[in-house]
Amino acid sequence: MKRTARAYWSGTIKEGNGELTTQSGTLNKTKFSFKTRISEDVKGTNPEELLAAAHAGCFTMAVSFALTEKGLDPTSLNTEATLSMEGFDITGIHLSITGSVSGISADEFETITKDAEKNCLISKVLNIPIHSEAHFIS
Repeated sequence: MKRTARAYWSGTIKEGNGELTTQSGTLNKTKFSFKTRISEDVKGTNPEELLAAAHAGCFTMAVSFALTEKGLDPTSLNTEATLSMEGFDITGIHLSITGSVSGISADEFETITKDAEKNCLISKVLNIPIHSEAHFIS
């Protein structure tokens, strides 16, 4: 299996802009630029935001997979990934998951999320500190 994405860029780093398109078409000429990277007031995405989204999705799916393997059916799993930067260095990602799952304790849920923190595919390829916290809704 292979997944692809394309980036197009025109102009200088500070004044230029680009477009991102994914194989699935979910991103289709989605705007990104230096300004979307450093300012929250400019519409468009940036690589760091996309990395956080990918990590949130991967982590949540890893938790769902582990629950399913235990014969459990999560009612809902909601993850926020916060990517931290210092200058132009990514210094870590914090994953905060809230889950509603019948038939499991809060401690068991946290154990599963800690395993997913280390073992989801995105976590495995990142060379930065990754931390998670679990919020259980019974």
